[in-house]
Amino acid sequence: MSEANVREARPGDEDALFELVQQLGHAFTPDRAAYDETIAGYLRGDQPTVLLLVVDDGTSRLGGYALTTIVPLLTTNGLSAQLQEIAVRESARGHGYGTLLVRAVEAACEQRGVTQLTVASRRAGGFYDRLGFADAAEYMRRFFPADRAVAGRVLP
Repeated sequence: MSEANVREARPGDEDALFELVQQLGHAFTPDRAAYDETIAGYLRGDQPTVLLLVVDDGTSRLGGYALTTIVPLLTTNGLSAQLQEIAVRESARGHGYGTLLVRAVEAACEQRGVTQLTVASRRAGGFYDRLGFADAAEYMRRFFPADRAVAGRVLP
């Protein structure tokens, strides 16, 4: 593994992060204007429940990123975290960056007093099994029409 460290995202990471976001192949095509608005809010600290970590491998491109949300739930006796997104640059795969990111997320959760960390994954189950995660639930989702979403909330 090359010299790489995990750190919180910071101004200047926006373009490299967007490149990684485009790799994920989600149901939504990444829209740069929406991304720019969201990432700017994260970097300003507008979303204190979001933890955005990146792998800095000393290149001009980031090695990967992980986005985790941390919120108190009624059922977990405190804070619960959900690893929402994780991606490793295609050319950096096989260097342990995914493991570095997950371990850094776990450490940050422990520091914050989180009682559980969950991840929804259908494609990388074996990866998470090796890191000590247990299969606990089925992942379901529902999409809402884009014209009903305004400023991060869904209108009635």
